[in-house]
Amino acid sequence: MTSTELPAAPRTPGEVEFIAGDPATGLLLLCDHASNAIPAELAGLGLPPAELERHIAYDIGAAAMTRAMAARLGCPAVLSHFSRLLIDPNRGLDDPTLVMRISDGALIPGNRHIDAAEIERRVARYYRPYDAAIDAAIATAVAAGHPPAIVSLHSFTPVWKGAARPWHVGVLWDGEGTLSKLLLAALREDPGLIIGDNEPYAGGLPGDTIDRHAHARGLHDSLIELRQDLIATPAQARHWGERLAALLPGCLRALPARSC
Repeated sequence: MTSTELPAAPRTPGEVEFIAGDPATGLLLLCDHASNAIPAELAGLGLPPAELERHIAYDIGAAAMTRAMAARLGCPAVLSHFSRLLIDPNRGLDDPTLVMRISDGALIPGNRHIDAAEIERRVARYYRPYDAAIDAAIATAVAAGHPPAIVSLHSFTPVWKGAARPWHVGVLWDGEGTLSKLLLAALREDPGLIIGDNEPYAGGLPGDTIDRHAHARGLHDSLIELRQDLIATPAQARHWGERLAALLPGCLRALPARSC
């Protein structure tokens, strides 16, 4: 842990984690799937505890990586504190995968018969407060005269449907993708890395977090995916957070100015 990095404070499911930072960095970090937290009254959505430790419940290592990056760069960050199995903040409200009933072979009993009223309750308790925190962070940066580039941090499972995923890092983008292309070039300076350009999947998803908060405002953006076995421990996650943090300032300096 660096001298400025603090451990995450205890939170109730749905409470947003905001890391204060200097808007002049020109950067806002997001972590949509930071936590596997589910409130006690929902009894783990009927899943055994081991299932909640899998990638289906959250992005393993992404939260620690995000905190390390924010600490190193001195930039603000917003992290969720609820499982993506409750409701996925990286989906539009009309997306059929907003609430998953089955994920990577696991049936989600607590979602099997979910109705519109329960979905709306989860939207109000989890989705909207996270969305509002991102809006507030962007508004603060814009008011300070520094429209932020938004970098969303995720992780992906090393094996999907029996197929190994070779990439160490994936950079996802849609539209002009200026920041993502700069990041891809910077990452490719290391010949030991296998870099995914819109891998392990493409970055364009209407209504997702980047679409709602960056594209809608004309802000620069990128979504970075780390393979989960590379950031599975706190030390590994901090290492990669600091490694990515070292690349971002040069990429940000190369961006054309944005107004918002």
